[in-house]
Amino acid sequence: MTVELNPGNKTLNVEQEITFFNQSNDTLKSIVLNDWNNAYSNKNTPLAKRFSDEFYRGFHLAKEEERGSTKNLIVTTSRLSPLAWQRPDKNPDIIVVELNDKLFPNQKITLHLTYIVKIPSDKFTKYGYNDKGEINLKNWFLNPARYENHDFIRYSNNNLNDIANAVSNFNIDLKIPRNLEITSDLNSTVTDNELFSFYKLSGEIRTDFSLFVEPKSSFERYTNSSIDVLYDLKDNKLDSLQKGIIIAKIVNFTNDLIGKYPNPKIIVSQTDYERNPFYGLNQLPSFISPFADDFIFEIKFLKTYLNEFLKSSLNLDPRKDNWIYDGIQVYAMMKYIDENHPKIKMMGSASNIRLLKSYNLMNLSFNAQYSYFYMLMARKNLDQPLGAPKNTLIKFNEQIASKYRAGLSIRFLDDYLARDVVTASIRELYAQNQGKSVSGKDFEKLLKSKAKKDISWFFNTIINSRDIIDYKFSNVTKTKDSVTFSVINKTGAPIPIPVYGTKNGAIVFKKWLDIEECDSTFTIPRNSVDKIILNLKNEVPEYNLRNNWKKLEGFFPNNRPVKFVFMKDLEDPYYNQVLYVPSIYYNLYDGLTPGLRLHNKTILEKPFTFDVNPSFSTKSENLSGSASFVITQNYRKSNLFSARYSLSGSYFHYAEDASYLKLNPTIQLRIREPNFRDNRKQLLLFRQVIVNKEKSALIIDNSPQNYSVFDARYINTTTEVTKHFSFNTDVQISGKFGKITGEIEYRKLFENNRQINLRFYAGSFLYNSSQSDFFSFALDRPTDYLFDYNYLGRSESSGLYSQQYISAEGGFKSKINTPYANQWITSVNASFSIWHWIEIYGDAGIIKNKSQDERFVYDSGIRLNLVTDYFELYFPVYSNNGWEISQKNYDEKIRFLITLSPKTLINLFNRKWF
Repeated sequence: MTVELNPGNKTLNVEQEITFFNQSNDTLKSIVLNDWNNAYSNKNTPLAKRFSDEFYRGFHLAKEEERGSTKNLIVTTSRLSPLAWQRPDKNPDIIVVELNDKLFPNQKITLHLTYIVKIPSDKFTKYGYNDKGEINLKNWFLNPARYENHDFIRYSNNNLNDIANAVSNFNIDLKIPRNLEITSDLNSTVTDNELFSFYKLSGEIRTDFSLFVEPKSSFERYTNSSIDVLYDLKDNKLDSLQKGIIIAKIVNFTNDLIGKYPNPKIIVSQTDYERNPFYGLNQLPSFISPFADDFIFEIKFLKTYLNEFLKSSLNLDPRKDNWIYDGIQVYAMMKYIDENHPKIKMMGSASNIRLLKSYNLMNLSFNAQYSYFYMLMARKNLDQPLGAPKNTLIKFNEQIASKYRAGLSIRFLDDYLARDVVTASIRELYAQNQGKSVSGKDFEKLLKSKAKKDISWFFNTIINSRDIIDYKFSNVTKTKDSVTFSVINKTGAPIPIPVYGTKNGAIVFKKWLDIEECDSTFTIPRNSVDKIILNLKNEVPEYNLRNNWKKLEGFFPNNRPVKFVFMKDLEDPYYNQVLYVPSIYYNLYDGLTPGLRLHNKTILEKPFTFDVNPSFSTKSENLSGSASFVITQNYRKSNLFSARYSLSGSYFHYAEDASYLKLNPTIQLRIREPNFRDNRKQLLLFRQVIVNKEKSALIIDNSPQNYSVFDARYINTTTEVTKHFSFNTDVQISGKFGKITGEIEYRKLFENNRQINLRFYAGSFLYNSSQSDFFSFALDRPTDYLFDYNYLGRSESSGLYSQQYISAEGGFKSKINTPYANQWITSVNASFSIWHWIEIYGDAGIIKNKSQDERFVYDSGIRLNLVTDYFELYFPVYSNNGWEISQKNYDEKIRFLITLSPKTLINLFNRKWF
């Protein structure tokens, strides 16, 4: 390539020559080139879709000049014959070049290309240009795609760093302004004149390379006899000598474990670390970090170095066989910690604080965290097969859980096979790879050839399925001299499991139970063993550790003491944990309501949870609170994702002088597509709402004091950052009424950054013998007889609390003179953005009351959509009431929507992960 950088307009002018050698046995009629820079060209590419799926708005809202593209492409042959080319409609970041003549096996063809690369802003993926005049170039040039199984691999850019390039040799002449410097992992020489610098870059047997352009290079250098390391990891607290010692240790460790890096230079950049950080360390501000500065630098460098080392030199299919990259990386990290920091805890120096000693979180070793991150997703029923293509993984699995489970799985196999079989296989795979491409099947053949046992289960179950593993003891008997036990495989996944015997916490023996042995009965010498434990060190990535042990002393063989823990903790398999945390609630009638919440919800989800929250209402000066008891059953091989059976209750005030008690037995059936990246979710809900209200002398209505309503609801939602669609229908049956409703919501963010919101609601009574409007449909403020909504002052008809807006039923913002319908209602709510978060809204509907004609109602105004569904303000302008903006007491007409629930707010931030 001959490349000229124009930093002013952020472009690269490229003249390129590709000599393509057909090393396959196939005759080719076309050649596929990867053009991943063109993934930034518009808002409809697979990359743009990925951003939308993960609720990242930045790309969709970006200016045209911030996006990248590849333009003015001309392709010719060495005879200057033009070649036709096209971009597939669904893959605009791939170019298919049609050959004029067939390319037979072992033949070569030379393509000449000219094109202009428009560099994107780095705010989307951290690759591209920034405001400091720096440019980080990645996947910017055209390169032949990897060819295997009789075809080119056609992967689109999904921001996963998994481009499938063919192995190539590179020679690049790069011209840049004299005031800039280049850092690259290619071999480089530079000459200058008064205005420009001319770099010659070269590299052999590579699929990609790194290229950084800066006003002044920020990279430091470490060099030894085997490699030249360029790095810019941010750490101002260590000097170059301290960093050099750490880097030397990591380089030598990697060479010994995996093999020698084949290229003379490697880059370990802050950008690459930030794209794949060590989660946990990166979340903590430096002033409260429980780890020493040198350890933080060490673990950051280790993770980034291993990632770059493997991706740059192990030529696997980076999307299909990504589990091997992740597995070797995390396996190496765990091995490094075992050898160099065996005593370090997951929470670092915080584990030494006496007040925190009782927390299981504080007592776990550093390497134990990997298992818990996997279990976090398995307990949510969101884990995915390790062998699944990288682009099918949800974000949390792609960046954290699947990575960690891959490393745990390789470590598990290494422990089971012993004799360094796994390490030897990794070294051999790496050695075989040099100069050619390899596949996951090559790794599987290597492992099977070196193992003395059948390990088909490892690939069938651990890698290529999402079967969970769960063993437990049964039929444990003991004598003075021996212990007899059998093991039950609760899930049927055919996996070996280790059994330990301990005495006062010290390991007395360890034995691996092979698959065929797991259904057998064993007798072992007692040897003063006081406990037998399955999978003590989490060698096996197991779903549930709470049933893995038996005490051999005492009257109760499996008793777990109750352990009270403040705030939150990780699950401790040896205790029944009860977590307690202060709580605070507010409504107008109870005032501030402090309480003490008691629950068993650890960081990992459980099949049974309870949550009891007794509290004291400062205004009414009596006890109040809520409680819930939930049983959850996950389904792993059907569209029925989970079933939840719950009983909940609450006791608060609905008026100054009157309380209510609500009981709510419920069944929820959650439905989710087998493709977890599909944002469509469905819910079937069946519940009986039982309400007992005290009579209020301050509220004059004919609402009943005691009633019970059966409610059946179906919800179907598909949501992402650019569009949202939901449909729900609801049937309610009670003694005095029956009703059916339907609701459709649609939200669309257009390419011009305008947003439209539409909602349609319709409801009709099946029968209604109520003498009040308590159960009637409401235009602007539902009575909430099911006590579902978080009203701050639910019985207020004037004042600030009456202005709280709940998006339900009619959905009107203005208070119309006829606010209720006791027969049927239809309404349409719409809003459209006019500038940023400022929108205009309008509502229209028809309401029908008994013995009255239908009435058409409408309103309109300005909506400040500060955080959709969480914080919004509504300013009425014109309605059935006339020009409201000119009427007196206008401030009392303004409506607000506010969400204070921490759980609801957290969902706003974690939806991009799950």
